[in-house]
Amino acid sequence: MKPTVGCAACRDGEPLPFAFTMAFQPIIDLSASRVWGYEALVRGTSGESAGAILAQVNDETQYRFDQAARVKAIELAGQLFPRGEDVRLSINFMPNAVYEPNACIRASLEAARRVGFPHRQIMFEFTENERSRDIEHLKRIVAAYRRQGFLTALDDFGAGFAGLSLLANFQPDLIKIDMDVLRGLDADARRRTIVAGIVGIAQSLDIAVLAEGIETADELDTVRSLGVSLVQGYHFARPLIETLPAVTVIALPRAA
Repeated sequence: MKPTVGCAACRDGEPLPFAFTMAFQPIIDLSASRVWGYEALVRGTSGESAGAILAQVNDETQYRFDQAARVKAIELAGQLFPRGEDVRLSINFMPNAVYEPNACIRASLEAARRVGFPHRQIMFEFTENERSRDIEHLKRIVAAYRRQGFLTALDDFGAGFAGLSLLANFQPDLIKIDMDVLRGLDADARRRTIVAGIVGIAQSLDIAVLAEGIETADELDTVRSLGVSLVQGYHFARPLIETLPAVTVIALPRAA
């Protein structure tokens, strides 16, 4: 359902009752052998996990948290990202915390202008797992963000039950295949068939595909052979708090 609290709730300036920051993990473009972007991941200021922070977010604070998380990610990107390079910032957001898309995006735009980060290099991710039944509201959010020049991504594709339904209703720029679907697919023909199907659907709809959670060279070789060029996971780098990690490997497929 659409939030019952207006956008004033996420702009009232009242501090959150907990502290948080962001860690960054690179997204690799295998076709260009370069870092395509970084995903901003919520962490506690003492290294607490995203789950520990999100457990403190409730109906009263989700609007303020969603806004504060976006701004924090953009501010850190403005400090850390290389200037003048086409490196994207990927931010997770809560559709249920967006009351009116054009109004709720203002703080993000203002933060990008303030730190000199090109807003067209920002991608907003939402997950099919979030309990949002208002498809029309999601469609308005995606349409509004794309009009502003932002990229949009459907995260954790394949982890829930709504992925294909969401694709039938609107088109993000990118889908991220859930790591549970990808785990061990190099030795699992069923998983390879599923991933090949997702890639085929995405190509037909002109949607980019990202494989997340890549942990082994065999997984990397397999997703690349299936036509996936954007990848993310521990095989390349672990997230680091308020730091851009060094990428340990951007590899071509190994020789057969």
